[in-house]
Amino acid sequence: MSEKKIHTEDINQKEVQQEEVEKKHVDNKKEKAADDKHKKKPQRKTHKDKKEEQIKELEKKLDEISDKHLRLQAEFDNFRRRTLKEKSELIKSAGESVIVSLLPVVDDFDRALESMKDVAEDDTAKKGMLLIFNKLQEFLKQNNVTEIDALNKEFDCELHEAITKIPASSEELKGKNVDVIQKGYKLSDKVIRFAKVVIGE
Repeated sequence: MSEKKIHTEDINQKEVQQEEVEKKHVDNKKEKAADDKHKKKPQRKTHKDKKEEQIKELEKKLDEISDKHLRLQAEFDNFRRRTLKEKSELIKSAGESVIVSLLPVVDDFDRALESMKDVAEDDTAKKGMLLIFNKLQEFLKQNNVTEIDALNKEFDCELHEAITKIPASSEELKGKNVDVIQKGYKLSDKVIRFAKVVIGE
């Protein structure tokens, strides 16, 4: 009787254990199925999340537009400055060819007045020539044309053109322009004719 009772208890215990194992197995399956379902089905974005994404996209677009605007503004400023500079240079150099063409006439006046230095100051021809020469000089001055000072100055290849070299009469004149064959002129800061000089050595 007692052996039968023990046997029955063992069977009951095994059944309980079997039920617990089966229950645990079922629970594991349910948990796994729930996890799979959670993984497969993404979370729906809330209205707030959508708004935040839209705000970020709009901010990005605003940054791009602002950058393009700044670039365009910088390009326009460069274009405006370049145009003003070109216009200024054009105004300065306006009529340059006319002025260059007048320079030989100025040379002729210089030579004519030099040949008339012994003529009396009240001579009518000399007075007329001086009057015309002075008006011509005034015209050049009004157009920002200046004579290049070359005599007894150090030779400067940016302003002077050496014709020849001769022995200098003193040590101080070595390397300097001892004679000017033809006067040089500048229009504003631009050399329109180099001064032709003789250098002492």
